[in-house]
Amino acid sequence: MPAHGLSLILLAAGQGRRFGANKLLHPLPNGVPIGLASARALGPVAGRRIAVLASHQTVLAGLLAAEGWETLICADAHLGMGHSLAAGIATSPEASGWLVALADMPFIQPVTHQHLADQLARGARLVAPTYQGQRGHPVGFGAEWRPQLLALHGDTGARPILQAHPEALRLCPVDDAGVLRDVDVVGDVPAG
Repeated sequence: MPAHGLSLILLAAGQGRRFGANKLLHPLPNGVPIGLASARALGPVAGRRIAVLASHQTVLAGLLAAEGWETLICADAHLGMGHSLAAGIATSPEASGWLVALADMPFIQPVTHQHLADQLARGARLVAPTYQGQRGHPVGFGAEWRPQLLALHGDTGARPILQAHPEALRLCPVDDAGVLRDVDVVGDVPAG
């Protein structure tokens, strides 16, 4: 699979209710908003960049667009991550694969994203990182999964695909605790 055929999908349409504010705009200690830091961590990976957002995220949409991301507003985002992911997949029918990242996981190292993209380029059907034996994010999908990804709904995301096809999943051990670390509440953000 040629690397230029990869699409990067940044899921940034979550409600963030537990955080108590718009967590994707909350600054990290370096001043960069969480959602923008997550997008920048995908920096070394070549491919089409698509950020899926909810309609109220106009500020984040502007920040991402300024950094070269296509922004897609998902009208059904409030119905769950599955809807957002399906919308992102539908926008990139030409893709030879997708690397799906979550916008509330800004601590993933860029080299981890690149490693997973390389695995897809080498023919992995499904790929995910592991850290100390635990599976993390992002997750990569080869083109064969497009029909199943387009059919997603609800808030489980692509978990049913991964659970139904363990034989297709290539797990990649990485020395990157960020693959397990998301931001759910203010206390998850390091002190400045």
